[in-house]
Amino acid sequence: MPERQVAEIKVSSEDPKNKKKEEEEKDKASSSKTNDVKKDEEEELSEEDAQLKSELEMLIERLKEPNTGLYRPALETLRTLIRTSTSSMTSVPKPLKFLHPHYPDLQNLFDTWSPSENKSLFADILSVLAMTYSDTQPRGTLRYRLLSASLLPPSSTISEPGSWGHEYVRHLAAELGEEYTIRQEGEDIPTSEPSTAESITVPGSIEDLRALGLECAKFFLGHNAEPDAVDLLVELENIDQIVELVDVNTFGRVCTYMDRCVNLLPPPDDVTFLRTIHKVYLQFSKFPEALSIAIRLNDANLIREDFNASGNPVMRRQLALLLSRAQIPVEWLRPPAAEDADAEEELPENIMECLSNTNLSQCFRAFGKELGVEEPKSLEDVYKSHLENTRGGLSANVDSARGNLAGTFVNAFVNAGFGNDKLMSKAEDGNSWVYKNKDHGMMSAVASLGICQLWDMDVGLTQIDRYTYSAEEHIKAGALLATGLINAGVRTETDAALALLGDYVSNPTTSLKTAAIVGLGLAYAGSHRMDLLQTLLPLVTDENTSMEVVSLSALALGFIFVGSGNGEIINAILQTLMERDERSLSEKWGRFLALGLALLFIGLQDESDATLETLKIIEHPISSQAQILVETCSFIATGNVLRVQRLLHLCGEHLEALKEKEEAEKEKEKEKEKGEKKEDRKGDEQKPDDTFQSFAVLGIAMIAMGEEIGSEMSMRQFNHLMHYGDPVIRKSVPLALGLISASNPQLPVLDTLSKYSHDSDLQVALNAIFAMGLVGAGTNNARLAQMLRQLAVYYYKEPDCLFVVRVAQGLVHMGKGTIGINPFFSDRNILSRPAVAGLLATIMAFTDAKAFVLDKCHWMLFFLVTAMYPRFLITLSEDLESLPVTVRVGQAVDVVGQAGKPRTISGFQTHQTPVRLGTTERAELATEEYIPYAHVLEGFVILRKNPGWEDTMQM
Repeated sequence: MPERQVAEIKVSSEDPKNKKKEEEEKDKASSSKTNDVKKDEEEELSEEDAQLKSELEMLIERLKEPNTGLYRPALETLRTLIRTSTSSMTSVPKPLKFLHPHYPDLQNLFDTWSPSENKSLFADILSVLAMTYSDTQPRGTLRYRLLSASLLPPSSTISEPGSWGHEYVRHLAAELGEEYTIRQEGEDIPTSEPSTAESITVPGSIEDLRALGLECAKFFLGHNAEPDAVDLLVELENIDQIVELVDVNTFGRVCTYMDRCVNLLPPPDDVTFLRTIHKVYLQFSKFPEALSIAIRLNDANLIREDFNASGNPVMRRQLALLLSRAQIPVEWLRPPAAEDADAEEELPENIMECLSNTNLSQCFRAFGKELGVEEPKSLEDVYKSHLENTRGGLSANVDSARGNLAGTFVNAFVNAGFGNDKLMSKAEDGNSWVYKNKDHGMMSAVASLGICQLWDMDVGLTQIDRYTYSAEEHIKAGALLATGLINAGVRTETDAALALLGDYVSNPTTSLKTAAIVGLGLAYAGSHRMDLLQTLLPLVTDENTSMEVVSLSALALGFIFVGSGNGEIINAILQTLMERDERSLSEKWGRFLALGLALLFIGLQDESDATLETLKIIEHPISSQAQILVETCSFIATGNVLRVQRLLHLCGEHLEALKEKEEAEKEKEKEKEKGEKKEDRKGDEQKPDDTFQSFAVLGIAMIAMGEEIGSEMSMRQFNHLMHYGDPVIRKSVPLALGLISASNPQLPVLDTLSKYSHDSDLQVALNAIFAMGLVGAGTNNARLAQMLRQLAVYYYKEPDCLFVVRVAQGLVHMGKGTIGINPFFSDRNILSRPAVAGLLATIMAFTDAKAFVLDKCHWMLFFLVTAMYPRFLITLSEDLESLPVTVRVGQAVDVVGQAGKPRTISGFQTHQTPVRLGTTERAELATEEYIPYAHVLEGFVILRKNPGWEDTMQM
């Protein structure tokens, strides 16, 4: 029988203190052993290593000897040994490892030598060895490198940094940036050891540092390290020097990297970067790329120079197509009046055709036919009521006039640009949809004809014409607005919009007057036409005009002169804000007056400072609203972190709590005052007081849009604002989400908006539903369409919400899925200023939906027209005839800074052009048979036959 195991517990009888001593002795013994092992290892060096080590030690001894004739050969040998040493990438080269212990002695020896060419070479070698001491002696590599250069006689030149290898150059570049920063700030890095103080003093001037930086940058560019070269020159604040360093092989990668950096730079630097990229592209005759940068800079002179730089007439047509997409004023392309340029007075007819977008309607309809969406869609095709889980008698409560009004917008947006819808364009005379609407509804119904016939001047104007003779005021007003809408984004020599609307601007009837003003604003958005300034500006300054007319005139001028910073208009609007009485400024229309002012500053950054200072003088609450709008428009899509922080700070203020405190104090002071008056005053002040917070929320979206990281960060902030913000902030958050991802339905955004669309506060729900329409505009997104159908059932008893649900459904199917409203184009790099103006004006109407869109101003939904543009790729031959080719379309992939030539799209499908492109999609030609004139395959692209293609096929 086996013995049972017994648990044993050892009890130590010794004193624990003695035990500790023993352990310490053991540690000492083991450490001495490891030292011995190290010595043994050193003794056990391979034969080659031992030989190398002894050779290096012998060379160092030679340098210590008094015979100066031995110095040169010893230094030359040392240099050769260090340069030719090879090792794996992860280990330190052998010569550096063996020379490391001798570095302090060599430093002392160096100080004893008198200045000579030998000492210069010695300094060069020490500069390499200093890499191994970078922790304790910062910037040693740079110090000895500069000393080496300064000790050389004028006749000889120092070896290039690249001759010591890649790691040395990277080390040197890092120290250059560090030293430059210290010199600029005039301070030193604190060090723990007093002995290193001497080694930190780096000789040479700022110019020497920059010259060395250029040598390093040249090396980086020659060794596929373009980002390192750009980063180094940014640190040395001479990025403009890169223009001389790049060559045919490197300029493309340098420019794409710099372009991606622009969003992450503070204000003056981002413009410097863009101008540098522009110079590089021009140097290598990349005219489309250079022109797209000039458009982003909004610089009229650069745009004119780039446009006229190319001698190739086909390339000029391609550039004209790019300018027409950006809606750049044609006047910018003509030489300034001061110059004597009779020969350049008129642009060729084929160029003018491209610039004025006259073929857009024809190409768009052909594109629709190719995609098989030419047939008109009825309201039922969009609503799909048979899929809504409704009970029989539910729709009885719906206000039929409101339902018909919603139908007007749905029909207009869904059939936009095709001109064949059944309700308006193809309706029989007696059965027109116009008469199924009441009063102000008729205005929107007739105006919707302008959207249905979008861009088609010939047919559209004849259809609208019959309504201009109507005795019904609203119908006539609708016809005027339709005339403006149909002209949006298209320029004609006849100037039909101005001819038809100009006379009505001074009409005594308010509805006709406002319709004509808004029509002109939309028709000539971004055109900077001075003759319109003379027509509309008197309305802004006239003190006897109603606030509605004043504000809409200011807004129209904002549309026409968007991003121009026109001083005349700015002064007129500021004067109006100062001179108008408090009651006028407190009207709901005030926000559009402020927006009109802000649109003039889109993308101008610091140029708005003077206006902001002037606005601070105005005591009315509209001042703070205008300040926020002007500031955010100035920095739109820049991702400026400081501005976003300021806006978040404004959103964090709880005005009601502050007001209650103030009032409590006032009550103590003035107890005699009646309570009623106080309540009245509270009612008067409260509303305008917190509207600025609403604009601050939208401002965050405006600044963060167009840059993915900023957009994601802002989404998180919106989430916080939704949780902790006041009601006015909560109702603006969905609108901000709609703005930041217009026509870009990403799942997180959709889920967030879906949640908000069931909010207990109806204002929030309304805005969330409309934002869902903006996010999905023109995408035919099935998930979103399903969400909206569910909301239609959920809100069947709420006519306001149901109206907005229907409008959102119309937006999602805009142009039957062929038209988007995203303001960015050309691979999401260029911001279309008129498009942003249209989006902001529409969203502004929803900051107080009850007063505008849900009241009598539903026509404001048509402000979106300036942002509506087909999402297509149409390839053309050199004669501008349609030329179908095979292209691959997939999700755009960011390949900036990656090695080699990685794929720029993922998950692609192959199609024949014309083809539809989503917001985040990119296209590339499937074969090399044709070469595109444009740098981005988007919109209209002219192709030329590749001369080498046929030869390869025959071979």
